[in-house]
Amino acid sequence: QVQLLESGGGLVQAGGSLRLSCAASGRTLSNYAVGWFRQAPGKERDAVARITPSGANTYYADSVKGRFTISRDNAKNTVYLQMNSLKPEDTAVYYCNAAPTLYALGPRGYWGQGTQVTVSS
Repeated sequence: QVQLLESGGGLVQAGGSLRLSCAASGRTLSNYAVGWFRQAPGKERDAVARITPSGANTYYADSVKGRFTISRDNAKNTVYLQMNSLKPEDTAVYYCNAAPTLYALGPRGYWGQGTQVTVSS
């Protein structure tokens, strides 16, 4: 089983930046695809960025493309989400998710507890 712990959330003004971290324990994260999801109040939890186990391929939701960057350091068992040019609509709880393949990310994967990101206008 993989335990995931997110960190790096907080309050930032519109146009600012944050970097989220997802640290894994229990198993080697390099064997897993990882995704960052977010859930705003009253809305569904949606994927914003995904990365393959090797880090060779990344995928983004249209709403964050060009602003967010997902990366991983398998030696540190950690995945990151660099968020630039933040907008108030990026406000949400951000969750890390890990699964053996990209297609298994989501409900079938392992979840962290989430970290709150709040963007003020």
